[in-house]
Formats: sequence, structure tokens, C-alpha cells
Amino acid sequence: MSIRQKLRTQVLRLMLDRRVVDARRWLRDARYRFSKDGHVVSVFLQIDDPYSYILSHFLPSLEEHYEIELRVYLSKAIVDGYQPAPDMLVEYAIVDCRRLALELGIPFLDKAHLPPTEYRAGLSDAVAASAGSDAFTGELFEALEIYWRGDASAAAQISKSAPRHGAANALIEGSQESLSRLGHYNSAMLHCAGEWYWGVDRLHYLTDRLDALGMSRSQSPEPHLKSIRQSMRFSLPVKPPAAGQALPPIEYFHSFRSPYSYLALHSTFGIADAYGISVKIRPVLPMVMRGMAVPTPKLLYIVNDANREAQRRRIPFGNIADPVGAGAERCLAVFLYADSEKRGREFVLHAGRAIWSEAIDVSTDKGMRKVTGRCGLFWPGVKQAMQSDDWRATIESNRESMMRDGSWGVPTIRMGDLVLWGQDRDWLLARHIEELCDTGDGILV
Repeated sequence: MSIRQKLRTQVLRLMLDRRVVDARRWLRDARYRFSKDGHVVSVFLQIDDPYSYILSHFLPSLEEHYEIELRVYLSKAIVDGYQPAPDMLVEYAIVDCRRLALELGIPFLDKAHLPPTEYRAGLSDAVAASAGSDAFTGELFEALEIYWRGDASAAAQISKSAPRHGAANALIEGSQESLSRLGHYNSAMLHCAGEWYWGVDRLHYLTDRLDALGMSRSQSPEPHLKSIRQSMRFSLPVKPPAAGQALPPIEYFHSFRSPYSYLALHSTFGIADAYGISVKIRPVLPMVMRGMAVPTPKLLYIVNDANREAQRRRIPFGNIADPVGAGAERCLAVFLYADSEKRGREFVLHAGRAIWSEAIDVSTDKGMRKVTGRCGLFWPGVKQAMQSDDWRATIESNRESMMRDGSWGVPTIRMGDLVLWGQDRDWLLARHIEELCDTGDGILV
């Protein structure tokens, strides 16, 4: 590990320390508690972003239920340097949000198969014309609804009524500056007192925080907001159903440098075990070692978000040793050896824990020997594997296979025709398998 990597790792460890996180939040909340302004929740929404559309359905309930000031921005994600495969993201987002909308009971592209993209600029201009007025937020929500229900006639009518062509450009540019100044780059983002929350997937962290501060206007949970968590819950069978034996394996595309890959391993193995399904681990090189940039704001958001996800899932996390470079390559080489010895699962779990919670440097023999010893691997065999480049062809084949199915990042989970990206989608994996096994065999709890 280089001196630069060591310094960066030390900073990240300090930043992720639970005591530091809690103290930083306490200071921020104290400032708002004693301020006349109260808590401001800033929301950045993009017309052609389906995650923004789904989030917008829950924002009126958020504003009504909590004593907050909701500031809504017509914005756009900052693509350059932040989205390594923007075209693939656009296609995947539609597929993913179609699934989310179905589970959450939100109409999605029910009036056309594709959004009326030719009216995107007109809708944005029409919304921008109301900027600064009380009507702005409602008109933005309406524009999102029109666009993502595929209502071409309504989109055409509103676009024609837009008073000035290009009026949205300056407004979006200003919103992007605010987004960047606050430390983020994406759309469908909520910001409150120094912390970021992405879409409906992270909205529960914000509501939990507001509840803890006593900012709810009611003693009872808000049913619309509560429905998100209810939709994303899943149950597992107490014993594997017989139908699970006929199902295809779960392919898990994994990076040893991805904290989300590490976190999602646990739930993926848990779901697979519950249904008696095998898991095939297919590692790939980290994004930065595949020529994809990970700018500092993105890195900081990822590790902070992974930190709270790990705490929620009760997975050890935070005392890290960045494996980028030699550490990642050694892990890839050793994984193939471990997998040949029927120890692949043990290796990815132990390596993940070592990297993300024990600060074990896997780029050294001392660190790697500690990890492989826990897996029961023969050290001479491990050393021989690390001295060979034979792993590169298999790892590249994994990357090509993953990208052929429309995914560029990890963790990607593939099961037959189902492709899911991100550790947030374990509940959709479980729901899909449950439907495939819906034969009455097996007892769900």
C-alpha cells in the first residue's frame, strides 16, 4: 500500500468512526435546533430521471408530516467524471424503476412504452417559468408525472405553453452549483444538515433522523412514508422449498474494493441458503482499475452511505484498508485458487471483513496469510496463485458477461433473465425467487 493510500485510508477510518459520526451529527442538529430557521431539506429532482419521479410521490407526505422547510430544485445529475456508463444507466434505471413503481403502487409508463423525450426541454422550460413562486414545486411534480407516465399529449400541451425556450438552462445550472457546493453530484437526492439521502431507498434514514429530533407533527407514523419500508420487506422460508432445487444459480459480480459488494454478500448468501440455491461468485476488477473514475465526492458519499448501511445490517465496517492495486489483484488471483478448493465463499467473506472492518492489508503476505488461514487454504498454494497471471482472462470474461447484460458496476446479481444492480435490491431478488417457488411447498415466516 502506497503512502498516499495509507494517508487516505487513515482519513477514511477517522471519518467512519462511529463516535466521530455521532458527534458530527449532534453538532449539526444542535445548530439547527437553536436556529430560527429549523431543519431545511433540499431536494434535487431531474425531469428525465425516473428515481426523481418515484421520490416525488412521497415528498408531499414528508413535508406535511414533519416540521421542515422543503426546498425543491429543478436539477440535473453531474455526469462528467461521475457516471462511467451514462447510456447504460439510463436504460437500467427505467427497468429498475418499473419494478420499484410496481411494488410501491405508483403508475409508471402506463400511457406509453417510453417517456416522451422530445418534450423534455419544453416541460423543463414550463416548470422554470414558475421558479420563485408558490406554484413551482407542484408544477415540477406534475411535469415528472407527465413525463414518467408517458403522457405525450399532456407533455406537448405544456411544452407549447412554455413562455421562453431554454429558460430552464440557467435554473438547472444554478441548481447544479448548489448540489456541488453541498457535496454531491446526483439527482433524486435529499440533503439535510450535512447528510445525503438517495431516493426512496434512503428516505427512511431521513425520517428516522427527523423522528429522533421530535420533528413529527403526529404521534403516529405517516402511512404513505411507512408503505415504502413495508413494500421492501421480505420473508424467507424456514426450510428450502423443493422448487428451489430446479432454479438457476445466482451469479454475483463482485469487487473486493466495493463496500456495497461486501455488504450485499451477506444478504445474498442468506437468501440463496434459504431457498437452497447455489451462488456463483464472479469477481471483476475495481472500477478505478478498469479506467473508470471515482471522484472524491462520490467516494465520500459511497463510504458514508455504506457505513450507515452496515450499521443497519449489523455488519462490521469502518476500519478499512484500501486494497486498490496490488491488494485487489492478489485477492482476485487467490479467489480463483480458493474457488478451485471449494473455499470461494469463505474467501470472499473473510477477505471482505479483513478489508472493510479489520484494516488488514491484503497487499502484503502477512495480511493475505491471515485471511487465507481463516479459510483453511494451503499457503504454498496461495503463494503460487499470486505469482501467476492466469486469473486475468477469467476476470475479464466476468466483466464482459456483466456488461453484456447492461450492468457496468457491482454488485450485480443475475439469476436467469433477472439482472439487479446494487445492494439495495436484495428484497427484489427474494421476491423474485419466492414467486418462482410459489408452489405451496415450504413455509414462509
